[in-house]
Amino acid sequence: MSKATPHGYGEEHAKAGLKAPLPELETWPNQFPGYEIRIEIPEYTSVCPKTGLPDFATLAIAYSPGRLCVELKSLKEYLLAYRNLGIFYENAVNRILEDMVRSCRPVWCRVEGDFRPRGGLSSRIVASWPRPARRRSPR
Repeated sequence: MSKATPHGYGEEHAKAGLKAPLPELETWPNQFPGYEIRIEIPEYTSVCPKTGLPDFATLAIAYSPGRLCVELKSLKEYLLAYRNLGIFYENAVNRILEDMVRSCRPVWCRVEGDFRPRGGLSSRIVASWPRPARRRSPR
């Protein structure tokens, strides 16, 4: 069991929502090479795993399809499943990226979450694939 921070955040909060079952992202065969698909989701919602308060964001997903494109109805159902899921902003954006890559194997993909202010702070989380090489942490 990990030690919680002074504010009570522990490993359970850090990993919340990462393994939760979500609807499958369906795909269909791409017919053309070398183009970009951009999808905007202005009404994304999830729940903070620590406070239980709702989080609101506009998500933007951009990708260049390889052999497969994501089917939009399944993407909508997948994203609606986050509505009651306790997950941090950073985890949500990175999980969406990983699920997109796993389902449609794009040439590249970028997921951006522009989260509404809470307590006077707004956050923008951006995750891209392929992922950069891991950096060594400073000591």
